[in-house]
Amino acid sequence: MDDQGRGPGPRPAGGADAPYEASPPDPLPYEGVWRFTAPAADSSVPQARHAVRDLLYRQGVPASDDLVQGLLLIVSELVTNAVKHAALLSPMLAVEVAVGAEWVRVSVEDNHPYRPTALEADHAQVGGRGLLLVREITREAGGVCDVEHTASGGKVIWAALPLKPAALR
Repeated sequence: MDDQGRGPGPRPAGGADAPYEASPPDPLPYEGVWRFTAPAADSSVPQARHAVRDLLYRQGVPASDDLVQGLLLIVSELVTNAVKHAALLSPMLAVEVAVGAEWVRVSVEDNHPYRPTALEADHAQVGGRGLLLVREITREAGGVCDVEHTASGGKVIWAALPLKPAALR
């Protein structure tokens, strides 16, 4: 409440008799940005996945089980890539979860300058499909993903997914 005993919402512009001035809506309880760092080590993959899962549930993010599972798979793939391909030049990585009213974005940042590209599916190859998987999960959910360079010369790989399936929007 403000100093005049009013709760949240529009505030008068000027005096008590002034008309109400619209203010931006208060963020929903689950909106926010959370960031944590972890060593670029194999043990960080399940730790990151569990931390993201726990955060989504703790904050009450209205995401379907399918969306949560897709996000957790994306986190696993992105952290695995940072561990496998960037650890030599980037002993630490950062995972960020940003939640808006209608979307959730997960990203993994490292300090390695190499910008990965999704490989084409080669059925004889055991690995190398992580970014293809991230791209496909994101596309199926109606979201977007990308790789960006950071000011420090590293990169951040992110995927943003809508909280509601495309059929319900």
